[in-house]
Amino acid sequence: MYWLEQSQVEMLLSKLAENYELFGPRRDEVSGEVIFDRLEDLHQLDLSAPIPYNPPKYILFPHYEEILKYRYNRKTKEVAIERINHLKPKALVGLRACDLNGLMCLDRFFLGQEFVDEIYLEHRKKLFLVSNTCVRPFPQCFCVCTDSGPAAREGFDLDLTLAGERYLVEVGSKKGQKMVEELGLKEAGPEAAGWKKKVVDESVSSFDAFAVENKAWISRATNRLTTGFIKPEVWEFIGNQCFECGACSFVCPTCSCFNVEDVNRLDGTTDRVRTWDSCSFEGYTKMAGDHNPRKPVEDRRNKRFFCKLSYSQSKKYLRPGCVGCGRCARVCPGDIGLPNVVTYIRREITGE
Repeated sequence: MYWLEQSQVEMLLSKLAENYELFGPRRDEVSGEVIFDRLEDLHQLDLSAPIPYNPPKYILFPHYEEILKYRYNRKTKEVAIERINHLKPKALVGLRACDLNGLMCLDRFFLGQEFVDEIYLEHRKKLFLVSNTCVRPFPQCFCVCTDSGPAAREGFDLDLTLAGERYLVEVGSKKGQKMVEELGLKEAGPEAAGWKKKVVDESVSSFDAFAVENKAWISRATNRLTTGFIKPEVWEFIGNQCFECGACSFVCPTCSCFNVEDVNRLDGTTDRVRTWDSCSFEGYTKMAGDHNPRKPVEDRRNKRFFCKLSYSQSKKYLRPGCVGCGRCARVCPGDIGLPNVVTYIRREITGE
């Protein structure tokens, strides 16, 4: 590990800015809300800010993205296909552990299965990740319940942990090692791992005092979801509260549902675009002939929380589909963010 003085953070950013577009948590000038966004000014970065309102997944998996362009000649019946390749290298600085785990879930969805998504892979190849340990939990956090924080264990190039007045820097890749060498950072010594463990242990022990908005003790809920022993009345209760707005999907760091459609342009070309989708929407599972196997809203809520909590999903992606960021609970107008759904399931188990 290495030491990074707080006065050297700007030096790190400047070095990254030589080769990457910078993204990180900053406060919006109008609303004061923390958002994960492009840093036009290095001083906009706020490493002490709470979890951003939006997950950084949109940088690798944009809301709306052109993936190819083609032109069809009706006379010759020939197709000319042009692949879109305008992606620039990006550095994500100040990632909380929950969001980093969310990106790794996306990696396993887009890259770790039978087919590899080449567009996502291109994004991923051009990425530099700097994670940021939560030295104190925020009110909406429950990452300790989902084994995704408060500190990152893998997936980063550099990891920052505030220890007193300076940062401990842990290297997680060859790119990260090259960066610390170029910056000339001072080695922290063999006792550094103990200091980091002390900071992380103190953060975990303070969850009861600071993370007061959400609790999601998911082990028993995972068991019930996996085995199917949840009464239909529970899903009907949850479904009746759902507005079908899709907000939970859009702020979730691990949700990867998308739609692909062709958009005709006036110049005769056609763009194939990928857009975010949500299992909340009634049309998400609609098939040809207007058949919809998941038309009732409770059926779709069942599917969403199965994706987040079931053992089969955890086995597939090597972790639960929820990272404990608390965003879904914050944005849901029907009060069915994941922590509350876990509570409803546990109440059914205990009969309270």
